Amino acid sequence: MDKQTKEARVYEIFQRISPGYDQANRRISLGMDRSWKRLLTDALVRALPREGTLLDVCCGTGDIALDVARRRPDVMVTGLDGAPAMLSVAERRRGGLENVRLTTGNALALPWPDNSFDAAAVSFGLRNTADYALALSEMRRVVRPGGLVCCMDSFVPESAMVKPFYRLYFGHVMPVLGGGVKNRREYRWLYESTEAFLSCGALAALFRETGLAAVETQKRMLGACALVRGRKIQERQSD
Repeated sequence: MDKQTKEARVYEIFQRISPGYDQANRRISLGMDRSWKRLLTDALVRALPREGTLLDVCCGTGDIALDVARRRPDVMVTGLDGAPAMLSVAERRRGGLENVRLTTGNALALPWPDNSFDAAAVSFGLRNTADYALALSEMRRVVRPGGLVCCMDSFVPESAMVKPFYRLYFGHVMPVLGGGVKNRREYRWLYESTEAFLSCGALAALFRETGLAAVETQKRMLGACALVRGRKIQERQSD
């Protein structure tokens, strides 16, 4: 699938499933998505400096952005997503939070100058971009030297014993459990995007190739979910 086709398909899917997206995530993850995302927000809350700035790329309905904003009222959080319908849900969920900005944009061409944020994160969104390396490069570009870049996403478990059960559940049960009869094709795509995604090890390697250092990986659910993070240590000549 070429870049334009993938971008158009992802836009269509998330515009369509936005109203029930959060509830579907609870169902298909058996409630574990909250603890997975907490792993990411804990890392961000600890890493962000006083009165810092965070960019949440592919922010969707705002789970990460809003949690960090509530826990760190001194931090200005910016959420960016390509699907206006997802951002509309995030806007409704923000309540009275004043330290959150939500904007429509493309993860492959972030509309900010170099070194604009203290940290950048993407949660369950990198695999849906049309160019993983470019998306990471853009995140690294807009983060200040020393800043944290994080990616939490879904992966095919590496264990040969686990893979058949994973594929049975996520390939056949999850699309119906998440999307019902009406949106089962959209949730089937989410499974297919995970199958086509990098392995956790390959993503960590891509972090290093992008120019991020001190790369760490934390896995959950037998490797079906993982957090990969690294730091922008210094500018590269190509930047």
